[in-house]
Amino acid sequence: MSGVEAGFAGFTVLLFLLAIRMPIALAMIVVGLGGLLFVGSPKIMLNMLKNQMFYQYLNYDLSVIPLFLLMGQFASKAGFSTALFKAANAFLGHRKGGIAMAAVGGCAGFGAICGSSLATAAAMAQVALPELKRHNYSGALATGALAAGGTLGILIPPSIILVIAAVLTEGNIETLFQAALIPGIMAALGYILAIAIYVRIWPTEGPAGKRSSSEERIHSLLKIWPVLMIFIIVIGGIYAGIFTPTQGAAVGAAGTGLTAFILGGMRLKGFVESLLGTASTTAMIFLVLFGAGVLNSFLGYTGTPRLVASFISDSSVSPMLVLLIMIAIFVMLGCLMDSLSMILLLLPIFWPIILGLDFGMEVDDLRAWFCIIALIVVEIGLITPPVGLNVFIINSMADGVPMRESFIGVTPFLITDAIRVAALITLPGITLLLPHLLAR
Repeated sequence: MSGVEAGFAGFTVLLFLLAIRMPIALAMIVVGLGGLLFVGSPKIMLNMLKNQMFYQYLNYDLSVIPLFLLMGQFASKAGFSTALFKAANAFLGHRKGGIAMAAVGGCAGFGAICGSSLATAAAMAQVALPELKRHNYSGALATGALAAGGTLGILIPPSIILVIAAVLTEGNIETLFQAALIPGIMAALGYILAIAIYVRIWPTEGPAGKRSSSEERIHSLLKIWPVLMIFIIVIGGIYAGIFTPTQGAAVGAAGTGLTAFILGGMRLKGFVESLLGTASTTAMIFLVLFGAGVLNSFLGYTGTPRLVASFISDSSVSPMLVLLIMIAIFVMLGCLMDSLSMILLLLPIFWPIILGLDFGMEVDDLRAWFCIIALIVVEIGLITPPVGLNVFIINSMADGVPMRESFIGVTPFLITDAIRVAALITLPGITLLLPHLLAR
């Protein structure tokens, strides 16, 4: 069996292991080590194993992950999700569909300091679902809006997945943070527009709530000023070059923790729970990173990614067609896998192929553009039937709402996602606008 055949066979075995529900990290380690034993030797496998973990975690950029995770833990303890939803609801709740719009706005704000899609969806659902139910919103609109809004945690910086994408493609974290901001804002506005159109067609699905007074609106804004300040300091400081992403994450975690202690009532028990939650999630992410490193070592040894990239670049296949095929693969796997697993599994394989194609861009621009498109498509996979993880999480928290209704509810948001992806593919300048402006 040739190296390329072994590489494809290993990938097939990996998909089988995932289909029988083996954890993604373990599946990648098993296939990577087994593949190196098969095509190489025990000495090669042990040598790789000895070096892989050391060099994998020697990367300084990875230190930003536990810091942003800790920032998200503190944000949950501080009650930021509740404050953000109430502030958005004070300004939008009196409109038809306004409470669902407020939920999306709250997801966007909380995602900006949380960085996790599933955590954003779960936190906002606890706050918004009772309010949506109390105002007689349909189960489809309520769960669909929250499931879609939760995906904003992936894209709006700071985002853990953005950090990992930068590490996997050997890119700059700051540049990806800059490139993600405009598409993230587009996503939030697109979801709000989808709700507005939805309730215009079916007015009874999202009835208007009570109009808040000026005093209530001002009071709600005062409640979220810590969130705005932390976001401006962290993201503004990174964009302005005042500190690195790791330093910014440290500042954000410290600021959020202090705010949670002063305003959120976090005490020693909450602090310990935040540390344990951060440690647990960090360990999971780092184990998956290690598994991806082992798998990529095996694939690199076989030469599969390089040969596939050379074959595609030497063929007459349109680069845009290759990109569309990759997007289809992301969406299909997104129905079965979480976002982190998809990025770790596919990005190291797809990026060399994209790099070998002519899209008429500089390497740094191509990297930022492709990574943002990949993350958006991963985001779409989280709400795509039949197994959108965000939809399952929200539906499990919504008593009495059939799963079928939840998937119907995400359909308008999937349409806006498709339009957004098409716009970003055809107009790369949307993604690259902010990095180019800030590079001057």
